[in-house]
Amino acid sequence: MKNNNVRNVVAIGIGTALYVVLSFIYIPLGAIPNTGLMPSLSIIAFFSAVFGPVVGAAIGLIGQLIYSLITGGVWWSWLFPMAIPAIAIGLFKGKYNVKEGGFGGRQIAVFNIAQVIGNAIAWAFLAPVLDILIYSEPANKVFLQGIGAFVGDIIVMGVLGTILLAAYSKVSGKSAGLKKED
Repeated sequence: MKNNNVRNVVAIGIGTALYVVLSFIYIPLGAIPNTGLMPSLSIIAFFSAVFGPVVGAAIGLIGQLIYSLITGGVWWSWLFPMAIPAIAIGLFKGKYNVKEGGFGGRQIAVFNIAQVIGNAIAWAFLAPVLDILIYSEPANKVFLQGIGAFVGDIIVMGVLGTILLAAYSKVSGKSAGLKKED
């Protein structure tokens, strides 16, 4: 159990650092203000699928908080929903067979269903509602941003997250078959 806790803390540290660095890569969606593609979200997807919901949620929350503080301020209504896709993905960690080298068609489908549901709850519902409740933002504006974020995030997690997990699974599966020589 102790090794597992240490491993999770190390994973949170590494994942958070990667998330913050990759957050500076931002591709605006153009027509929807303050909304864009963020490759850093693939880090949340990857770590959630490999280490579970607590590690993924911690990376999303801590990483986004650090990035927000560096770039000028925290938008709380968009910080807290970061945990939702991580939790959704991480809850099915045992179904992905990533560490065993079995991240294939069925596992990819389960991963993507989980991330789409988590992103829908976070960005198409929770973030806009919190924007309205906390900041009195206009509903039409924040729901448009939420839908834009939802679409962008499912693309990033679906493409980059799937690629990262498939590559890791391939390498991890090969190394799992290694045996110690006498």
